[in-house]
Amino acid sequence: KMVEFAPLSIPLQRRLQTASVAQWVFSFLCLAQCCTAAFIALFFTRFWLLSALYAAWWFLDREQPRRGGRRIHAIRNSVVWRYMRDYFPITLVKTAELDPRQNYVVGFHPHGVLAVGAFLNFSTEASGFSTLFPGITPHLMMLSLWFRVPFLREYLMSGGLVASDKESGSYVLKKPEGGNMLAIIIGGSQEALDARPGSCTLLLKNRKGFVRLAIEHGTPLVPTFSFGENELYDQVRNPRGSWLRWIQHQLQQIMGISLPLFHARGIFQYSFGLIPYRRPIYTVVGKPIPVQKKYRPSEEEVDKVHRKYLNELSKLFEEHKAKYNIPEDRHLEFI
Repeated sequence: KMVEFAPLSIPLQRRLQTASVAQWVFSFLCLAQCCTAAFIALFFTRFWLLSALYAAWWFLDREQPRRGGRRIHAIRNSVVWRYMRDYFPITLVKTAELDPRQNYVVGFHPHGVLAVGAFLNFSTEASGFSTLFPGITPHLMMLSLWFRVPFLREYLMSGGLVASDKESGSYVLKKPEGGNMLAIIIGGSQEALDARPGSCTLLLKNRKGFVRLAIEHGTPLVPTFSFGENELYDQVRNPRGSWLRWIQHQLQQIMGISLPLFHARGIFQYSFGLIPYRRPIYTVVGKPIPVQKKYRPSEEEVDKVHRKYLNELSKLFEEHKAKYNIPEDRHLEFI
């Protein structure tokens, strides 16, 4: 006889949702340091052979983040991600069909503070990506330096994350059988410094590398806007030209990552902490923009496709903003 389990109570569900988000936030902020410390510490114990063997494996497998990663479906389908989805909640919205016989370059906007929408929609199955886009395999780009961290690199690749360089992108897009999506957070970590509630500023005006990559492979461009991504955290005021912004910019030049001073709520209280606010995110995937293949496109050709991409992204934002409580007088600003 089949045993039926009673549904979880609403308070327990909310605790599990908060716990799932908390573990993700703190793993994102602290896991790199913990993994590095564990790797080094093992050398000074009787288990030193584990670190030695892993170091050998790490060397032999060093190119894997540039070769499509190594996804593990059990991790992508973990129940933890579904609790995290329901915390906000996060919804993936499809506006057009994607042909599984083609490859695609998806431009994701905005970065937000921690790129929660990009991670959950493209690196997990919590929002039902495979159901909405059957036959499409998503690959989300992430800063290459994170793949240099022992142990952490395996965790990142298990979700479909790949290194953010041209070689890595070309490996995904050159697969002739199609059905691969390369998702790129165009604004990158620098855009995180402008992530605050109400902001519609995108670092995109002079970012054209993703357009050139799409043209070289003849891959359609898909503009994607994540409504609510900037609403999750407040950020210490850092206008351009301020001393704080200057320091953040200098640190980014040195380390390759930005350090926004963000805050929201805590685990057991709602006044201050690093846990994001419970605010809905709607990630709207737009229509593909056809791109003619050319091995070495000229600057004029890249600029032409780039302008078209900006227009289509603005159009996507304007068509959907009213549904997600964006004021009529608010528009995208490209810098």
